[in-house]
Amino acid sequence: MSGPDRDRDERFVPALAYRWLTPLYDPLIRLTTRERAFKAGLLEQASVEPRMDVLDLGCGTGTLAIWTKQRVPEARVAGVDGDPEMLEWAESKAERAGVELTLSSGMSFELPHADASFDRVLSSLFFHHLIRADKERTLAEVRRVLRPGGELHIADWARPADPLMSVLSRSIMLLDGREQTEDNLRGRLPDLIAAAGFGEVEQGRAYRTIYGTLALLRARRPATGSAA
Repeated sequence: MSGPDRDRDERFVPALAYRWLTPLYDPLIRLTTRERAFKAGLLEQASVEPRMDVLDLGCGTGTLAIWTKQRVPEARVAGVDGDPEMLEWAESKAERAGVELTLSSGMSFELPHADASFDRVLSSLFFHHLIRADKERTLAEVRRVLRPGGELHIADWARPADPLMSVLSRSIMLLDGREQTEDNLRGRLPDLIAAAGFGEVEQGRAYRTIYGTLALLRARRPATGSAA
C-alpha cells in the first residue's frame, strides 16, 4: 500500500498514514491481502525474462522487487518510492536476501528515470493511494519510461466481485480515502490506463480478500508506429 503519497498541496503521506505504523507494514500486508498468492500471480502474468529491465513502482519495503530478482536473477530490477523510510527497509531486506536492486527516491508522477528505460513496470497496491489527477500523471510517466512494446502490470483493489466483497471494500475507502480509492472500486482504472495511451488493457486474475476484491491488470505501451 505504499503511496506517492502526496495530496493536492504536495504533502507526503506515509504508506499506513502514520510513520510509527511503518514497521507493521509487511506483516499487515502478508496477513490481510493474500500477498504471496497475488504477487506470485502478478509475476507469472508479467513474464519477466533474463536481461529485462524491470521497475517496481511504489516499491515500498521491496518485497515484490526482491521476489522478481529471486525469480529471474538475470533481470535488472529497480524500485522507486516516495518514502525514504520505506526505501531504507527495502535496502535492508534486499541485503538480507542477497539480491541486488537499484532503489531510487522519487514520486510516481515525476519518475527519476530516462525515457524508454524499462521492459516491465510492476505495481502492487499502489494506485489506490492516488487521487485521479495523480493517477493520470503517473500513467503518463509509466508510459514514458516504458520501451515501445513494454508492459505495465498492476495488482490493486478493483470493483467488488459480489455483495460481500462490496461490504468489505468499504474498509479500504475508510482507510485510504474516498477520493483516492473511488476509481479503483468503481472499476475505472482500466479506462484510465487506456486513456493514457496504453493498448491491450486487460484484467487478469482476481482474488477475494478481507478488504474486498484485488485484481491483476495488464497493458502494453504501443510499439513504434502504433497509435498512441
